[in-house]
Formats: sequence, structure tokens, C-alpha cells
Amino acid sequence: MDTFALLGQGLATAAQPMNLLYALIGVTLGTAVGVLPGIGPALTVALLLPVTYQLDAAGSLIMFAGIYYGGMYGGSTTSILLNTPGESASIITALEGNKMARKGRGGPALATAAIGSFVAGLIATLGLAFLAPVIVSFALSFGPAEYFALMLLAFVTVSAAFGDSALRGLTALVVGLTLGLVGIDLQTGQARLTLTPIAQVFQGMAADPAASMHGLWAALASFFGGISANLLDGIEVTTLAVALFAIGECLVVAAAATRTPDTIEAVKGSLWMTKEDWKRSWKPWLRGTAVGFPIGAMPAGGAEIGTFLSYSMEKNLTKYPEEFGNGAIEGVAGPEAANNASAAGTLVPLLTLGLPTSATAAIMLAAFQQFGLQPGPLLFITSPQIVWGLVASLLIANLMLVVLNLPLIGLWVRLLTIPRPWLYAGILVFATLGCIGANPSPVELGMLLLFGLMGYMLRRFGYPIAPVVVGLILGPMAEQQLRRALAISQGDPTILVHSWLAVALLTLAVLALVVPMILRARGRGQILSQMAADED
Repeated sequence: MDTFALLGQGLATAAQPMNLLYALIGVTLGTAVGVLPGIGPALTVALLLPVTYQLDAAGSLIMFAGIYYGGMYGGSTTSILLNTPGESASIITALEGNKMARKGRGGPALATAAIGSFVAGLIATLGLAFLAPVIVSFALSFGPAEYFALMLLAFVTVSAAFGDSALRGLTALVVGLTLGLVGIDLQTGQARLTLTPIAQVFQGMAADPAASMHGLWAALASFFGGISANLLDGIEVTTLAVALFAIGECLVVAAAATRTPDTIEAVKGSLWMTKEDWKRSWKPWLRGTAVGFPIGAMPAGGAEIGTFLSYSMEKNLTKYPEEFGNGAIEGVAGPEAANNASAAGTLVPLLTLGLPTSATAAIMLAAFQQFGLQPGPLLFITSPQIVWGLVASLLIANLMLVVLNLPLIGLWVRLLTIPRPWLYAGILVFATLGCIGANPSPVELGMLLLFGLMGYMLRRFGYPIAPVVVGLILGPMAEQQLRRALAISQGDPTILVHSWLAVALLTLAVLALVVPMILRARGRGQILSQMAADED
């Protein structure tokens, strides 16, 4: 069946009344969290994971995708009016957008960001629809060795793409891989890292007639025995994701020093763009899309890399170089288009190969697994209505976002006045109740708080969060594929490099470790030089 027919079936699924409602809820929440500094789509999707546990899989995933798209849209409002990027991908928008707002041109800046996001999202979603089947047909030939190489590529990708240091990313990944070992080994039946030996030691001390304090040892044996019993099924991805993203973020905000009030630039004059603005924006929209989509689809990609490259391109191609650094509309149009095109690009490796290349994609991977679905080539065969309904819903979400963003700009700006203590206290309560509702257990609550403290410490010392979640999700899968490959070869490790495809994936893993560091260094150099020029 061709792509047009599959996309038509997906539109029929996405156009169902409940799915339309889920899409509307998603884009509205996504825009709201994109506007609020410090609250990104990854945190929101993590918060909703336990709440949507009993809901329809297709509708929930459509809502999560709407949150992702809406978060990319909403981030431009904060960058332009507040000069505070809510996401790393919105840093470039703040450079030129806030200067436009200070000159009384906040309306055209918001308009070019919203329309450029719509254009880029539309083109990139169609690119996703046509590119995904090609990758799926190619990936169906993977064997255990190829899948293991693919998992290694995923590990290196998330380690190198998140955070400022590849070493810290790898350290966070090791934490996630270790957590993934907890539970029953499916092949040997042995319990791993479940604290069972500690419980057995206290049981022995409680049973020893010569020992004193039998009541204390018995209580400790019961305590660790209860924990051990809960850990036999492994650590819940939902609990870890909510704890790291929501609880950890709340603790970081609570521990921060008193912040000075942010100054919000008022939107003056007309919201609409002039004819000259349209003339100067349409080419950057297309160029930004052409840059952002492939960068987002790359295993070592990322939205911020695409925005850096788009900004540099527009600065080199503009007919008005004197305006860059002082409010050039091309500096808003191009990066915003690249930002939203990369969101659709990120879904390409996620849906076709199960590779998350952003924090939100990592949480969406957990969402798929929550509903018993594993992203990858087989997903397009086993659950085509969900996959194509999700892809088609992105087209509908784009249209909804244009309708929501510009007419309701006053509402989004008012969200910036919510006191942060109220906001994060609500997130803390919502996260705790959601997890307890999905897994009513004192041990689960204890793990939620413990992982929340771990999330705070990781942020405190500059370690990325996403690799921990990816390690927990993909670690057991990588172990399973490695064991299968070695079983087929009767223990010969050379099977891991036996095929050209496995070698190519391992080569990509090496490049994924090096290329982001080079691109990031170049992007940071351009931003620092721009800031230095602004100060002069």
C-alpha cells in the first residue's frame, strides 16, 4: 500500500472525535508549557505517563505528540517577550526576537515564528510520512548483531547529544543501564540487584537464638524483603521518568536562590506581518526546514544544532547584515522553522528504529512501552493504525497550533505571571498522586522520592537526565540482542562485526560521539561572538 493510502487511513484515525480532543489537549498543554520557562515538553509528557496508563494508546500518543509540537511552538513566546529560552533550541530565537520586541515589533516576531513553525511542521511531517517506510523496509533485514549495534548507536547518541560533556552523558547512561539490570534475569531466572542478600542476612540474624535485638532484625528483614519483592519485576520506567524530570526539577527550583523578577516586553502595535516581513521570511522558513528536518532525523542530531546552523546560514545570506544582532526578522524565521522541523525529524529514528534523539523522544519511547508497543520496523506492521494515526495527527496539530498561538497570545503571556512556587508545588503534588495512582505501593513512593533526589543531584552537578531513562529502557533490549547474537555464533564475538550493516552502525556510533561536540563548539562560538558584539 502506498504512502498516500496509509496517510489517508491515518487521517481517518486522527479525525475521530476523541483523537481530535486528545490532539487539542496536547497542543494546548504543549503551548502552555513551552511558554513557561523551565518546564519543557519532556517534563509534561513524563507527568502524564501515569495518568494516561488506562487510556487509549492511540489517543494518548497523539496527545503526547501534540505536547511535543506545542512545546516547540510555545518556546518562541518566552524567548521573544522575556528573553528567557525555555528550551535550548529557543536560544537563537531570543537573540533576534527579543531585540524586535524591544523595538515594538514583538507582534511580527511572534507571527513569523508561528507561521514559520506551521510551514516547517507541515513540510517536515510529510517528509516523515514518506521517509519512514523506506527506513522500515531497510531495517526489517536487521538480525541480533545489527540490533545490538543499533542499541550501541542509541547509547552513544544520547550520551553525546545531551549535556555539555560526553563523559557526563556516558556516566548518566551507565546509571540507567545499571537500573535496567534490576529484576529477574529472563534467561537464568536469577534475581539481580534486588537487595535479596541483605534481606536474607537480616532473616538469619533474626533466626539466630544467640543474637540480641531479634525484633529489630526481624523488622529490617521484613523491610528489605518487601523492597526485594517489589524489585523483582524491575524498576518502572514511569516512576523513574516522573521522578527525574518532575520531582528533580521541582527540587532544583526550590533550592535556587531568589530570582529577580523577569521583565516581559509588551506586544505593541499589530500582530500581523507587513508585506516586507513576508518577503524577508518565506525563504528563511524553507531553508530552516531544509536544515532542521535532516538534523533532527540524524541519530546524533538535536534541535539546537539545527537552529545554530540556520542562524549562521541566514546571517551569511541576508541582504541586511547590519540588522543581525539588532532584531533581524530572518534570525527569528529561519531558526524557528528549523526548530519545529527537527521535532518531526526526531520522530523518524524514534518510530522506525526505536532511537530517541531528544529528551522528549526518550519519554515518548517510555510511553510506547507503557502501552506494550516497541517502536521500530515491526511497529509499522503490527500497529499501522497507531503509527499512521500519530503521523497524520501532526498535520492536524499544526493547524490547531496556528489557530491557538496568535489569537490567544495575551493568554499565553499571562501564564508568565504565575508565581513559580505555586507552579512547581502543583507539579510536585500532581506527579506524586499520578505515580501512586498507577502503582499504589509504599515502595513505589519511596523510589519516586529517591529517584527525585537523584534527579536533583544529576542536575546540580551538570549530568544530563535523558541518558538515564534511555539506559533503563534500551539496556535490557541490548542485553537480549547481544545474548541472541552470541548464542547463534556459539560464543564467537566476531559475529558483532560480521555484516557490513553492523560495521556501518558501529562507525556511526563513533561519529555520533565526535560530530555533536564539533557542531556544538562551533555553535557556541557563534553565540559568544554575537553576545560580545552586542555588548560592544
